[in-house]
Amino acid sequence: MDKNQLGDTGILVSKIGLGTVKFGRNQGVKYPRGFDLPDEGALAELLSAAKDLGINTLDTAPSYGLSEERLGRLLLGQRDDWVIVGKVGEEFNDGVSRYDFTPEHFEMNVTRSLARLQSDYIDVLLVHCDDHDAQNLSDDVIAKMMEFKDRGIVRAIGASTKSVEGGLRALAHMDVAMVAYNPDYRDEEAVIDYATEHNKGVILKKVLSSGHSRNPAAALKFALSRDGVDSVIVGTLSPAHLRANVSAV
Repeated sequence: MDKNQLGDTGILVSKIGLGTVKFGRNQGVKYPRGFDLPDEGALAELLSAAKDLGINTLDTAPSYGLSEERLGRLLLGQRDDWVIVGKVGEEFNDGVSRYDFTPEHFEMNVTRSLARLQSDYIDVLLVHCDDHDAQNLSDDVIAKMMEFKDRGIVRAIGASTKSVEGGLRALAHMDVAMVAYNPDYRDEEAVIDYATEHNKGVILKKVLSSGHSRNPAAALKFALSRDGVDSVIVGTLSPAHLRANVSAV
């Protein structure tokens, strides 16, 4: 699979990245069917299939339950083969999300994520915004994200946003925006346009409408044909589904 440079970061990301919510969390998710968490043998097979397909990008977060810890064990000895997209700002405990957008929480969050991932760096760190994304990205928050880069523990910074206002603020001050985009939802196209004009990175989420897309192949082609899109995150536990998604593009 071809890889794209993520904006001007110098980081090469596969056109399709693997989302890892299902690696560690099956509560409070919006997928059409429930599922049991897989054992780590099955996850190792999935990651091997992903690598064979040319996928190098993995999306995780503290709010994805056991995802970070499991990735830490599964990627031992091969960390540099992967681009890890991590998050700060959201926790998920006892079935409820909680947000904390303070520099102090971010420091704790990143220290814990590095330990869980058994890594001394995170490739792309995103603020995991709530519905008030532009307000989440305060000057203090942006300064803390820049500090992580200066310390060398994060290679690129940005935000997973929910509005044009939030996405534009993220790209005005940082490297990457993760935005929702699919044939039925194009509200954040202005963020992709801005990224194209300013050589910023764009990662797409919800391209398959959290598993509700009726035509996944068409949705993937739609997303990746859009100028300015560097990578599309797709979550699955099935190597066969992963191969089908890659074949579609």
